Amino acid sequence: MVLPIRDENPVRRVPVVTYLLIALNVAVFLAEPIAFRSFGGDVRQVAQVCRQEAYFDRWAAIPRELVHNKPLDAVVVGSAGTDGCVVSTPPYRKSPLLSAFTAMFLHGGWFHLLGNMLFLWIFGNNVEDRMGRLRYALFYLICGVIAGLTQLATDPSSGIPNIGASGAIAGVLGAYLVLYPRARVLTAITLLVFFAIVEVPAVLLLGAWFLLQVLEGSAGLVDAASTGGVANFAHIGGFVAGLVLVWLFVRGRPRPVLTDPR
Repeated sequence: MVLPIRDENPVRRVPVVTYLLIALNVAVFLAEPIAFRSFGGDVRQVAQVCRQEAYFDRWAAIPRELVHNKPLDAVVVGSAGTDGCVVSTPPYRKSPLLSAFTAMFLHGGWFHLLGNMLFLWIFGNNVEDRMGRLRYALFYLICGVIAGLTQLATDPSSGIPNIGASGAIAGVLGAYLVLYPRARVLTAITLLVFFAIVEVPAVLLLGAWFLLQVLEGSAGLVDAASTGGVANFAHIGGFVAGLVLVWLFVRGRPRPVLTDPR
């Protein structure tokens, strides 16, 4: 396992947008039924899982809905004791196009959330500092949408909800790689019984991360179960979008002259 801890790359100003994105992601997750998982018995657990599925059906991006711009005819609406979830006509009106944005702020568990927020915390501040706050916010959202569409292209008929900020954050990683390839990133490396904390250049760390997404995504095309539910192609699409779009979003902005540490 390779886990970044921090980068040695100071910024000029407080990364307000990055902090707001982190706060918004955390707040949305705390509103999800699964945020505080129940372990009080079969009926209670089934009810909570059904509420979570209903929540995702309403707010997550579902490929089949996006392709046809039409909500699913049947979604989870509740639970039936220990027998499972009740599926019926949705009791609300859903905008599939809006879900492409709301899905970016949903997460499937604490590890999913905290892993994404760690990467955003480490790499987002410098990209925001270089682009400026408004440009960075727009860049983040565009990369997230492109990431979702890339994942959709792998299985447009899927009815499985796509969630998570990782596609948008992958765009931030792509931008960081372009802007700061030689920045040093303090990284924890664990391999069986081996553990070390070392500084590695961003180009090596982020390049290896992207290669891993390509390898896992390719394996998932052969055996979908091998990905463990990870949307690797969303990561790939977001990262490539960040590599390309970063030039547009930093155009006309001077390179920072750094005098103060973060």
